[in-house]
Amino acid sequence: MFIGHFGIGLGAKSVAPGISLGTLFLAAQFIDFLWPTLLLFGVERVTIAPGATAVTPLIFEHYPISHSLLAVVGWATLVGGIYLLLRRSLFGAFVLGVLVISHWLLDAIVHQPDLPLFPGSTTLIGLNAWSSLLLTLAIELPLFALGVWLYVHSTRATDARGRWGFWALVAFLLFIYTANLFGTPPPNIEAIAWIGQLQWLLVLWGYWVDSHRAATRRT
Repeated sequence: MFIGHFGIGLGAKSVAPGISLGTLFLAAQFIDFLWPTLLLFGVERVTIAPGATAVTPLIFEHYPISHSLLAVVGWATLVGGIYLLLRRSLFGAFVLGVLVISHWLLDAIVHQPDLPLFPGSTTLIGLNAWSSLLLTLAIELPLFALGVWLYVHSTRATDARGRWGFWALVAFLLFIYTANLFGTPPPNIEAIAWIGQLQWLLVLWGYWVDSHRAATRRT
């Protein structure tokens, strides 16, 4: 799951117009920002196995800190709590917390059974939609399209940067998604980790785009 998570972030703007798109992206992808760092330090493990699924060549062996359900609930509480302290918005904190948890729920649909309920859990969750490319596309593309639609109808561009910068972001996300699906497997684990860190640029792009758009309704 990739653009599906960003679709959730985009769509959340319709219920939380006062939160920047960059912050919504950060929450929706939070555990996938955390995971590459843990890979770099050898705390969590993944194996590259071309053909492991129809969609991704990765086998997620060990990632209880970033991707166990209990840990994700903890990260959601942390993200929401920080926002509450900074912005004094209980609703905004709740929305961001839900976005963090939504990542695990969406992953549970597409992943093989590899998502632990808590660190050390032997029960692993995953419906394995990644076993079918068509099924994966049927889940992710409509989710992303809905998020784009909700964002467009919840905001308006205040200048050309807000208009074309947004559609450039949409096109870039689709390009990255296509490259992930049909490109060659990553050469090594370090490459996965460093490429994962580049997602922070998408967060910055979200902040920039949102600064050139205005919500069509107040919080």
